[in-house]
Parts: sequence; C-alpha cells; structure tokens
Amino acid sequence: MADDRQAALEDFRRSVKRIAAVAVLMVVGALAYLRLFGALNATTIIATTLGVFISVMLGCGLFAAAFFSQKSGLDEEVTDATRSERERKLK
Repeated sequence: MADDRQAALEDFRRSVKRIAAVAVLMVVGALAYLRLFGALNATTIIATTLGVFISVMLGCGLFAAAFFSQKSGLDEEVTDATRSERERKLK
C-alpha cells in the first residue's frame, strides 16, 4: 500500500512539473497573441501572465489530484469507511 502511494506521489510530482511547463508555454502563447493586436503594457503582461498561469495550473492540477487520489488508494479507504458506517446504521 505504501509503495502504491509513493509511486502515485512521484507520478503526481512529474505531472505537476509537466503542467507547469505547459502553463508557461500557454502564457507565452497568450502574450504573443495579444502582441499581434497592439502594444503590451506592464499591467496587461502581469494580468495575462497571472491569469493564464493560475487558470492552467488550477484546472490541470485538480485533474492531477483526482488521478493521484485514485492511484494511491485513498478513494478505496473512503469508500470502505462509508460502507462500514452504512452497515452499522442498518443494524
């Protein structure tokens, strides 16, 4: 069980690194796209960078966390705990 969690944690870390790299590429792409339509000022650059980076990290990070939870066996523990609690209530 501990080996599964360690492997899942390493997988999660690897995924977060890839997601961060993709987020940086998305920021560069967004800034390049905005540059096509006019000059960029500091406010636009900061807002776009933070908005795009945080949005990509949050969205993809939540998916990665869901996969980590499933791979590490944490979902099974919760299911087993609620199942035994329901069985106790039925008796």
